[in-house]
Amino acid sequence: MTSLSGCASLAYYAQAVDGHMDIMRRSQPINAMIADPGVDPDLKRTLNKIITIRNFASNELKLPSNRSYTKYADLERPYAVWNVVAAPEFSFKLKEWCFIKAGCVSYRGFFSLTKAENYADKLRAKGYDVHVSGIPAYSTLGWFVDPVLNTFIDSELELARLIFHELAHQVVYVPGDTVFNESFATLVEQEGVKRWLVYNGTTAEYAEYRARQKRQRVFNTLVRNHRARLEMLFDADISEMEKRAGKARIFDDLREQFALLKTGRTEFNRYDRWFSQPVNNARLANVSVYTQLIPAFQALLFQQNGDMSRFFNVVKEISKLTKEERSAALNIVMYESRQKNLAGVFESHSQ
Repeated sequence: MTSLSGCASLAYYAQAVDGHMDIMRRSQPINAMIADPGVDPDLKRTLNKIITIRNFASNELKLPSNRSYTKYADLERPYAVWNVVAAPEFSFKLKEWCFIKAGCVSYRGFFSLTKAENYADKLRAKGYDVHVSGIPAYSTLGWFVDPVLNTFIDSELELARLIFHELAHQVVYVPGDTVFNESFATLVEQEGVKRWLVYNGTTAEYAEYRARQKRQRVFNTLVRNHRARLEMLFDADISEMEKRAGKARIFDDLREQFALLKTGRTEFNRYDRWFSQPVNNARLANVSVYTQLIPAFQALLFQQNGDMSRFFNVVKEISKLTKEERSAALNIVMYESRQKNLAGVFESHSQ
């Protein structure tokens, strides 16, 4: 755990407490805002949609039924927090910070972009590859009444996605295992959005959502392939100068491969923003944090015939294991899933 004795630690916790309490002060009950004739009609329509999504989350997805996302807060800024992630120059092992309750995580959040950038500069000065990203929402894991924020209400899908994701953290959260936590919440988010779109009969939106997921998988595969090449380079018995030069060449190749990928495929232009910033180890490592274990959780949900309650119960049991045991259990699930898929392929060919 992080010690509270150092000035830097005290300053960090102080900004975190102040930032969170500011959000709590800005939060207003959604029902009261809907009844208020002075509230903008467009915002009221969004608030009514939030109520519907929130009820769907508890009734259909079996996510916690509590007061989270029954309030609204306008932060008057584009993001709730800014996360700093960092990795060594020749490694993808993200630097970790340890906090009370949350355990050790591979990011450090700030309620101010300036403070996040200042901290990032200090890490860069120590030789780390660093990335700062704006985050529209965060979870207090049920310790507080998490409100809906202005930072994620522009799109109905984004609104639903984030509510499902953050509520999933209230179902299962393992201190110190970011990959497990984020992969689980991302799977719940994806399954939730799929069911939400089917529930609302929005066939066209569901088709577009599936297409977007497919594009994301293609992008993730592109990044992971280059990450694998970099890992081989970092493990090679060569000088740091040679590694540095090889790293630059692989990053250049990643940009070139992306340029080829999007030739004539304008749907991939949405990733231009990702490539508009410097590519480094921290950014590549961060891509896999949210997706690395999704196939295992997908297989686990399939094993439970799509029953969310049973799925959550199984994940809760796995979460009680040690990190090594959790990894082994999820690997077994993926192996069994692949074996069944192969058996199905052979069976279809034999008929």
